[in-house]
Amino acid sequence: MEKAHRGMDIEESQGRKPQVLPTSEEGFDIATCFENRGALDTYVPDADYYFDSYSHFGIHEEMLKDKVRTEGYRKAIVDNVHLFKDKIVLDVGCGTGILSIFAAKAGAKHVYAVENANIAKHAQDIIRENNLTEKITVIKSKIEEAELPVPKVDIIISEWMGYFLLYESMLDSILFARDKWLNEGGIMLPDRATLWIASIEDEEYKNKKIHFWDNVYGVKMSCIKKWAMFEPLVDNVDSQSINSDSCCILDIDLSKVKIEDLDFSASYTLNIKRKDSIHAIVSWFEVHFSHAHTPLRISTSPYMKETHWKQTTFYLNEVLKVFKNDQLHGSIAVKKSKKNPRELDIKISYHTRNNIQDHHSCLLYTSDAADDLLCVDLGGRRIIKKKK
Repeated sequence: MEKAHRGMDIEESQGRKPQVLPTSEEGFDIATCFENRGALDTYVPDADYYFDSYSHFGIHEEMLKDKVRTEGYRKAIVDNVHLFKDKIVLDVGCGTGILSIFAAKAGAKHVYAVENANIAKHAQDIIRENNLTEKITVIKSKIEEAELPVPKVDIIISEWMGYFLLYESMLDSILFARDKWLNEGGIMLPDRATLWIASIEDEEYKNKKIHFWDNVYGVKMSCIKKWAMFEPLVDNVDSQSINSDSCCILDIDLSKVKIEDLDFSASYTLNIKRKDSIHAIVSWFEVHFSHAHTPLRISTSPYMKETHWKQTTFYLNEVLKVFKNDQLHGSIAVKKSKKNPRELDIKISYHTRNNIQDHHSCLLYTSDAADDLLCVDLGGRRIIKKKK
């Protein structure tokens, strides 16, 4: 197998303005593409488990030890005193308060650190330990219910990104805070986010994770495989396994984007780099700090240093055989789950044609897939059917 050209995709996702293309493919209208699942009555408006999960130290330790994440934010804040000097700052979802402390050290006049999880009381202790109680005020509240002692703020900082960028839907809260409190001309940090995909050869890993169920200590559990396929896998992908270029499927300007824009659909085209097999589509994201002296980005790309976000992989139901200069194209739709709006429903179509195959398929990943959907293959086309 030829090795992937490592530098090419770094340049593609770093050096050019990506163009996200709308899709006109039937079945990918974002308003209706998930409606064939039927109405769900189990909407969870704001489950306590989400905030409870951020009340434990382990998750904060993992995030703080992620040097790409934490050092990236430190540089974006501490190395840009000109942005923070004498400014009022709002830190949404402050966790341990480390971003608030960075902002105070960068010269902020005052920082309001909002956190609804119980870690808020420990953030207060950390701020006291660093002698910053006169500069930072911790407010234990959901941002949607918070009351600030100021009418407006100059800067909003937050580390809101989830797996696949949008998982957990925390960005909704950031946009609420922007619309309610950010001054005209105020700054969002980060201010831009992009989501990327590529195709990968991943036979060894797929065998470990999916075909494992064929024989579990002498017990057949292959019936589990179809459900395992419904769960996108979060793990680090070897960049050498990527066999296409990358395509941007979402480009968010945090100063302008609306909450309804976070449900989206887009088309994509991936140009194949070598003769190979495609087992999955892998995704990653980047966030940008464009207001810094030197523009800065945090990337979760498999070509870059590993992060706690890793990458998200969507396995195809079949193995595609491709050749250099072939194209894999299709559409992707992403929408908050009706069952739990902190989770995502994701629909991906993929099409390829060459001398040995003419393939057209569709994948549907939903939070309630095991209960609501059945997938079958007919003539190389994966069909989503409603259970009787």
